[in-house]
Amino acid sequence: METRTVEPGSGEQRDSSTRSTKQHTLQAPITVAGPGLMHGQEAIVTIDPAPPGHGIVFERVDLEPPVRIPAHVKHAIDRDRRTALKKGEGVVETIEHCMSALAGYEIDNALIRINGPEMPLGDGSALPWIEPMQEVGRVEQDSERRLYRVTQPIIIEENGCVLAAFPTDRRQMQLLYELDYGANSDRIGRQACSFSLGVDDYSAELSPARTYSLREEAQALWDQGYCRHLSPSEVLVIGEDGPIENELRFHNEPVRHKVLDMLGDLYLVGGEIQGRFVASRSGHTLNRRMCELIIEQDRLLQSEEPGPDHPAMDIRTIRRIMPHRYPMLLVDRVLEIDGDRRAVGVKNVSINEPFFEGHYPETPIMPGVLLVEAMAQLGGLLLSQKLEHTGKIAVLLSLDRVKLRHPVTPGDQVVLETETIRATSRTASIRGTASVGGKLAAEANIRFMMVDGDQE
Repeated sequence: METRTVEPGSGEQRDSSTRSTKQHTLQAPITVAGPGLMHGQEAIVTIDPAPPGHGIVFERVDLEPPVRIPAHVKHAIDRDRRTALKKGEGVVETIEHCMSALAGYEIDNALIRINGPEMPLGDGSALPWIEPMQEVGRVEQDSERRLYRVTQPIIIEENGCVLAAFPTDRRQMQLLYELDYGANSDRIGRQACSFSLGVDDYSAELSPARTYSLREEAQALWDQGYCRHLSPSEVLVIGEDGPIENELRFHNEPVRHKVLDMLGDLYLVGGEIQGRFVASRSGHTLNRRMCELIIEQDRLLQSEEPGPDHPAMDIRTIRRIMPHRYPMLLVDRVLEIDGDRRAVGVKNVSINEPFFEGHYPETPIMPGVLLVEAMAQLGGLLLSQKLEHTGKIAVLLSLDRVKLRHPVTPGDQVVLETETIRATSRTASIRGTASVGGKLAAEANIRFMMVDGDQE
């Protein structure tokens, strides 16, 4: 009998507390083909799995040379009724339905290869994307997801449209949209939809909802030369008596599609979002603006804490974690720490360091092996943030690619930086650098064995 793991968005409602915080990619490539919404140009899209930390990246393979465009709001450009990205000469339009499916299936890393300027429309929903994703499945990766937390309310108001974000205690993204067409409410009545990512069923509740327009909006696009390859039976066009040559899939299909679009647009922050979003009459423009404000809020938070005045770890915290003591404790402060992925710390070098007494007394230089040891100690502090390493000590196992590039002398402040390459419950590898005044002083790849703290 064949068995499979039920995942978020695959047809079962789940408690958010059971969700993985790890990154994911697809188990295998998928392909989607068809004409785009606006221009009608045929396109073939292949979505390939990608390694941890890669992110979602589009690639225009029809250009020479191919152009890669990260799915990030900094590359977003203004387009009516759709979301588009641009980098150099490369443009990819109408990405929101694909991005929504990636967000709904919680895919963090993927390379999306496309041979044209616009993503295939399919039936105007996210089904053409989510269904092949679920067919191949996804795989968990050994890196934590990038999390953006809404820590203070953000409210955007523009021409009667509102999009607001509020903090929430749970690691969850909640979306609430109210659709009100005012004078046209006789054709599309006031509708509301709420959705919690990772708890509610994306594939059943959101992905089938199709893009739509009022008849006069569709006519205006036709007059401008857009959508001429489509008929009302192929898209959802709403006239005085309801859908023209079509039927609704949900009684509130329009507002569900608004939530679908919002989820895809907000994924342009470049990671998972923890927050509660409330929207009324908003669209792609406000969604992109919200991305920018969330990123800015996160940047300000990072610049305020941790930092020199608010360190991620002061010396008392370091001493609680590390067994080292004078004269071998070589990290004075940890300035930044990003989960178990990256850490930045400092070592202040004084003429009173005991090694200067015998290490070139007339021309004091900090021994290179101690620079490597300082990087290793910061790596140990970084690895201590991983839950399965609680109570363990990182013992140096091996060194590779060690290079000493610049002397460190009394009065220097050494900025140490480490990034995790790989970490398991028993071993770990990091990449470390040490710099003085912006100049690289030393670098090394360091491998550890994780041992119990009370092991003798």
